[in-house]
Order: sequence, then structure tokens, then C-alpha cells
Amino acid sequence: MNLGELSDRQEITDLITRYTRAVDTADWDGIDGVFTPDAVLDYRPSGGPMTTRDEAKAFIRNLEGFDRWQHLIGQVAIELRGDEASATAYFTNPMVSRGPDGVERLWEVGGYYHHELVRTPAGWRSVKMVDDLVWTRT
Repeated sequence: MNLGELSDRQEITDLITRYTRAVDTADWDGIDGVFTPDAVLDYRPSGGPMTTRDEAKAFIRNLEGFDRWQHLIGQVAIELRGDEASATAYFTNPMVSRGPDGVERLWEVGGYYHHELVRTPAGWRSVKMVDDLVWTRT
């Protein structure tokens, strides 16, 4: 592996981190720097829509129904193909809500974020992401 490949892999890993960080800090406009303007975000496996980058923000804002949430990213498998790439990142996302009785409740989901990426003048960007929900725990 050469330095260019190492650099690409790190930039793609950082891009995935920027997505989860934007979501976890409710920086909805921060998502713009992760995806191309014409990107497709597919939340159907997790019960949501397949939508555009800008429309996805409304769906993701549903997290505001929780008091707190936090992504944990695990392995990131990356396949480089010149100026295109695929990446799959394992995720766990615990979310905390407070019930009418005041007791906190934990709801967790886990799965994979599958990204199709392209190199742009501004760096790597995702052109498609699938939120592949694998499990839930309440």
C-alpha cells in the first residue's frame, strides 16, 4: 500500500466520522460536507425514506425526540478504485429518552453504513449511503 492509498483511506474514515459527528451534535448542515449535492441517502432498512441529502436532514432530525444519542463506529472496510471507492462502517447507536415517569430509557441500534464515494476537488464525498439496520435492543 502506498502513501496515496493510506491517505485516501484515512480521509474516507474521517468523512464517515464527520457524518456521525454532525448527526450526534445536531449539526444538520454539517452533513452537507459529507455528501455530494445530488447524493442519495437510503434509510429504508431502518424504517425511513430513500431521499436526497437535503431532504434527509428532516428524517435525521427525528433523533431530536431523544434526549441524547451517540454513534460508535467500529471497523471500516474500504475498497479503492481510483477516484471512486466503497466503504462499509460498522455502527452502534445508543439513544436515551426520558419516559413520562422521568426514568431514562436506553434504545440501541446497530448495523452498517454502506457508502459509495467519489473524489472531488474538495476531497472524498459520499454519493450514496445505505443505513443498513441489523439489530435493535430496548
